[in-house]
Amino acid sequence: MGKKNADEMLFWTNEEFKVFIEAMESRPVGYTVFMVMYYTGLRVGELLALTPEDIDFDRHIISVNKNYQRLNGKDYIYPPKTEAGYREVVMPKVLESCLKDYLAKLYDVQPTDRIFPYDRGWVGRQMKYGCDHSGTQKIRVHDVRHTHASLLIDMGCTPLLVAERLGHERVQTTMDTYSHLYPNKQTEVAAQLDVLATKDDGYEKTP
Repeated sequence: MGKKNADEMLFWTNEEFKVFIEAMESRPVGYTVFMVMYYTGLRVGELLALTPEDIDFDRHIISVNKNYQRLNGKDYIYPPKTEAGYREVVMPKVLESCLKDYLAKLYDVQPTDRIFPYDRGWVGRQMKYGCDHSGTQKIRVHDVRHTHASLLIDMGCTPLLVAERLGHERVQTTMDTYSHLYPNKQTEVAAQLDVLATKDDGYEKTP
């Protein structure tokens, strides 16, 4: 099962995501959407604003530089709220391959066209489909971003790196949001210091 904190922040384990994404294979657009969210931690508005020119396969990055929102039946593109929102997110090879396949199948798409021409409601419906057909725990769309953060933390990434990847303006925001996911390292540090103190590395110990 996914985990949660006192604020009901839900997230999937890697195993849960695998089950979910397999259920999405019959829906290639939804499949690609959640692959991007899981492996980059993009906000849904950032995801829906992506264009082909934002994806650089030579440098293996996705450039995040705008947001999408639909208001009163009209589509709007606007800049990130903070300077930290402008960022380059490095793609793992599995996501790069997925995006290459997806973009190759788009018809007559222009460099500045949105590659996911949908709204937040559509993304929510895709998630519901995937959860219903996989039996995976139902979480909010935004919780996929939390899932990416928890994945990074489990990998041992520092709060600074997590903040940069998520586009947080302050590292403190990352710590305030995800501090409960960082394990207590005090025992581990003490054990490593003991190893250092007893290591025979040629220095003389003072009696």
